[in-house]
Amino acid sequence: MTGDAHDEHDRARRFRNAALPHIDDVFTFARHLMRNTADAEDAVQECYLRALHHFDGYRGPAMKPWLLAILRNVCNAEFARRGKQEAPLERDEAGATTEELPMWQEPQASPEAVLLRQQDDATIRRLIDELPQPFREIVVLREVNDLSYHEIAAVAGVPVGTVMSRLARARTMLRAAWNVAQGSTP
Repeated sequence: MTGDAHDEHDRARRFRNAALPHIDDVFTFARHLMRNTADAEDAVQECYLRALHHFDGYRGPAMKPWLLAILRNVCNAEFARRGKQEAPLERDEAGATTEELPMWQEPQASPEAVLLRQQDDATIRRLIDELPQPFREIVVLREVNDLSYHEIAAVAGVPVGTVMSRLARARTMLRAAWNVAQGSTP
């Protein structure tokens, strides 16, 4: 192997080791931003291509927030290209959003409990998908991707205080929407 080929192989290996462990989190964030599985897959692919292209200049922060920031830029560019319209929710024939339960989820004690859990999960996903984009983004970064406030601020390009207020407001909106969905009063 020549020196250049060896360097390129080493660079690809380092990128793969650093970036691929985060692909599920990147896809989850893309799915919530794009609101469509096919568009999310395209966005993740573009994100990883851009990350690989700029990997030589990467010096931190942590890999996951860096990838999520790139993904956010990819999604925002796609929305701008489309004329700022957000993608519609992806629905199956019964009207529910199409998303499978995670493979790691343990079965519940009874079929009734499983059904209730699936309905609750679907309701939560739907309620998150219905949040306005800035709030949906913050909730997914915090609650799904488990980023710190500082990491979210870096990804979203906003001050930490804005992250905190958006998260508090998003949680309030989710709680109110949950109460309505469950038929109870707030």
